Amino acid sequence: MEFKGSHRIPAARTQVWAGLNDPAVLQACVPGCEAFEPTGPDTYAAVVVAAIGPVKARFKGKLAIADKVEDTGYTIIGQGDGGIAGFGKMTATVTLTDTDDGCELVYVAVAEVGGKLAQIGSRLIGSVTNKLADEFFKRFSAAMTERVGQA
Repeated sequence: MEFKGSHRIPAARTQVWAGLNDPAVLQACVPGCEAFEPTGPDTYAAVVVAAIGPVKARFKGKLAIADKVEDTGYTIIGQGDGGIAGFGKMTATVTLTDTDDGCELVYVAVAEVGGKLAQIGSRLIGSVTNKLADEFFKRFSAAMTERVGQA
């Protein structure tokens, strides 16, 4: 499944970049994120609780950042295991560009699910994924607005 989106964030690109590389900001912005800990340079261990249709699970996973270009973008490679609920894998490319009122973040993600999650159907998974992405960007935009106000 492929997911695409873009969001305008009312902050300078350097501030958005800093937020995208701050584990505390990411943990606060990812819906259901219980833990987001660095395990090495640009690698993290995460625990996220998510409900997709009738399946609710606690996913433990790994995330790595690759192809990093300062203040411009990177690729996120992640995988999570939800036990009996199944697993998920994702690769996402994130790109930042300047706008008149801040920064635009564009993402293109490809996800794969297995186990019980795969039985739910791609339409429901797509709907939930888009809802979670929207919630992330609302939280992230608010966090960046707060940072700009403190600067």
